[in-house]
Amino acid sequence: MHITVFGATGMVGKQVVLLGLARGFSITAFGRNINDLLDKESHDGHFKAMKGYVFDATDVQRALVHADAVISVLGGDFSGADKTRSLGMKNIVEQMQKTNCKRIVALGGMGILDDKHGEYLLNSPDYPEEYKPVGREHLEAYQYLQTSALDWSFVCAPNIIDAGMDGKYITSASHTPEPNLYKISSGNLADCMISEITHPKYIHQRIGISNS
Repeated sequence: MHITVFGATGMVGKQVVLLGLARGFSITAFGRNINDLLDKESHDGHFKAMKGYVFDATDVQRALVHADAVISVLGGDFSGADKTRSLGMKNIVEQMQKTNCKRIVALGGMGILDDKHGEYLLNSPDYPEEYKPVGREHLEAYQYLQTSALDWSFVCAPNIIDAGMDGKYITSASHTPEPNLYKISSGNLADCMISEITHPKYIHQRIGISNS
């Protein structure tokens, strides 16, 4: 299987690339600063680092050549002002539909999950004000996926910590899992996203996740 990873140079993206290669996938790692991502010569042709801009339709379409699936872990400014998460996702969705690549697992934030009343946590009165701008970016990205013809899954992560994969995490559909520790390691998050590509459980669903 060939997976294109958008946002491959970030904390989660690097974990996705490493785990994917360790499990025998071919990886195209897409990002703006890919020079020091990995030792490309050590992966026997299964790894390709591609420099490009997620707002550029040609760059994104070129990254999708041979792709069986996409993992998007786009980052961006915490204020959301750069629109990387939302407009980047818009472009990825458009180019996937043009190239007939159907499967995508994308990273969002916990605020896009439902509360007990079926409303977005983002809109709850007690949702932290400082997280709302990036939350609105995640919401726009989710809406682009939701209205697309793709087979999407949207992983709605709490606080992401820089740590490896130990497999100790839980997931749930549309809501935060119980118990919720409000944190997930980058390695466990990568494992969840790759596992959702290989053994899908949450197609056309949001995924709550937490370390356990």
